[in-house]
Amino acid sequence: MQTERLSAPVAAVDEASLIAFCQHALQTKSYTGNEGAVAELFRAQMAALGFDRAWIDEAGNVIGEIKGGLPGPRLLFDGHLDTVEVSDLEKWTTDPFGGEIRNGCLYGRGASDMKCALAAMIHGLAPLARHKDQLSGTIFVSGTVCEETFEGLGLGKVVDALQPDAVVIGEASALSLKRGQRGRAEVAVTTYGKAAHSSNPSVGINAVYAMSRLIAALQALPAPHDDFLGAGILELTDIISAPYPGASVVPHRCRATFDRRLLPGETAADVLAPIQRLLGEMASTDPHFQAEAAIVSAEQPCYTGITLSGERLFPAWVLPEHAPLVVQALVALRKAGLNPPLSHYSFCTNGSCSAGLAGIPTIGFGPGREDGAHVVDEHIEIAQVIAAAIGYQAIACGVSGINSKEVAS
Repeated sequence: MQTERLSAPVAAVDEASLIAFCQHALQTKSYTGNEGAVAELFRAQMAALGFDRAWIDEAGNVIGEIKGGLPGPRLLFDGHLDTVEVSDLEKWTTDPFGGEIRNGCLYGRGASDMKCALAAMIHGLAPLARHKDQLSGTIFVSGTVCEETFEGLGLGKVVDALQPDAVVIGEASALSLKRGQRGRAEVAVTTYGKAAHSSNPSVGINAVYAMSRLIAALQALPAPHDDFLGAGILELTDIISAPYPGASVVPHRCRATFDRRLLPGETAADVLAPIQRLLGEMASTDPHFQAEAAIVSAEQPCYTGITLSGERLFPAWVLPEHAPLVVQALVALRKAGLNPPLSHYSFCTNGSCSAGLAGIPTIGFGPGREDGAHVVDEHIEIAQVIAAAIGYQAIACGVSGINSKEVAS
């Protein structure tokens, strides 16, 4: 598969091999918690492409390493292996696990989010293994597990083991360079009532009615704002009453989950404070009102048998525009014939771990549109996948200090 050749002085990317591997990856189902087959696929591909090492860790993350012959930084490129499920198969016009090519695009679950980006990483970086004598530092690629349900938890295992100096997140950015993102917290709010027969509701207290009043009050809370990242919105994502399903019973409990987008520096206490203050105000005016709020904690079983667990709180992060990693990546990408705008992700990524928790300089760069994930007929432009492969190699050269003119020769 050929595309317009970029003017970068970098080692050539085997475009046909890259696209064929993307198809193979899309044909390998990898729902969250069941990524084993695709992890082995990527491990074997990295080994075949000449990575010095390729292995799978205890959580099921696949990791590849190219070790340079000169001292330098430890640079980690990360993408996740898992995808959301296909729950609306009848609406797809292609097989979601067929890897079909149509009108210059690859179709399938995970095309945009984000198997093709991970494939572009390993195919774009693999040629550098032939020029390790000019490579400063070490390049790692990780395919991490369970990102769709627990952003950063799988990557945390990789970060702890590798201790990288910088991280490149490959989530879809339409080839723009991202230097930040809002974080995310899941907040569970529960209202309590008193059960009664629905034919005699006056002797009970309906927890759902209490929740409906609370939701309206929560919607009226002012959202914090960041000039770069935007609003720290609070959005209802699910609600359920108890007993459920109801059978002539006034519900005695109602639980709603809210998705709160986090801004830089916000903690669990910052998220909960205005909600708890509102709960107190409502209780002071209604002696029957009882409610509580908390950050959700959860567990995620991995296909290897271990279980990851923690709070569903994923911090925001911003890397300054003048940060060395941002500057080096921009310069390198421009030399490669790309001219990426500088912006931020609108969604949450594994960067919440590397930058938000670990404080490691992190950027994002990937093929595909940001609104192309989790959709019917998910697809990605082949030209962007190829350009991303070249871009990943350029970033590695720019950050490691490799002599790209020597590599090109």
